[in-house]
Amino acid sequence: MPDILSHGQYDTVYNFLSLVIASQLFTALFLLISLPRILPRYRQAITVAIIVCGIAAYHYFRIFDSFKEAFVTTSVGGTGDYTQAVGTGFNEGYRYVDWFLTVPLLLVELIAVLALARKVQSGLLMRLVPAAALMIALGYPGEISGENSLRIIFGLLSMIPFAYILYILFVQLSKSLTSQPASVRTTLSRLRYLLVISWIVYPIAYVLPLFNAGGGDAWVSKQVGYSVADIVAKAVYALIIFSVAKAKSYEDSSEFAASERSHEDAVKGRK
Repeated sequence: MPDILSHGQYDTVYNFLSLVIASQLFTALFLLISLPRILPRYRQAITVAIIVCGIAAYHYFRIFDSFKEAFVTTSVGGTGDYTQAVGTGFNEGYRYVDWFLTVPLLLVELIAVLALARKVQSGLLMRLVPAAALMIALGYPGEISGENSLRIIFGLLSMIPFAYILYILFVQLSKSLTSQPASVRTTLSRLRYLLVISWIVYPIAYVLPLFNAGGGDAWVSKQVGYSVADIVAKAVYALIIFSVAKAKSYEDSSEFAASERSHEDAVKGRK
């Protein structure tokens, strides 16, 4: 962590942390209000999405408070540089606690919205959830270590469960996608890429210290990258999961689809 941040650097991190809090909170609120708009068999996936966004919002509140406590300024109006407060540091551990809880749940969302046979679903979750938790747990010791050798070791170890997750998503899960309605098959396939692409930000930030990428700009870039990745991997991902659940609800029940469309038309008419 840098010893000093310019006013612009401080405001950039401050504003992005605020953006993540708003994104996660209001996505969770939207999904909660919208639960009745999908069939009960798909509500488990959306409930998990609400929990994910809620967990993320809580931890970003903690990250936000930690950031404000870690950097202080004595300038009038807060327009000068910000320096590290004595005896206080920015707690990066909040992110890992968040990821340890939410990354496995992101995979639960995906499997739940597929609504597969119970045996198939249980088999996928029994492999994906422990692998996701192990991936995050192995990365943390390297993140907090000041030694590059330990960072490399734990980074490589965390890539083993990550590679296994990729295998399940793009080899094993592909077989299950063929049973999905044609209207959502492409979206579900692309959803896996969205998840993986958003995850790539994390290992990139993880290896930056190995290349002596330090200073205020590098640290701020890392915080912004983490924030954007969390918005995409949780809020945007959850909204796409909801759109899939809604489309599948319409496919499963023509009566439900007609009722929902009638409701939407009525709302538009009132406007």
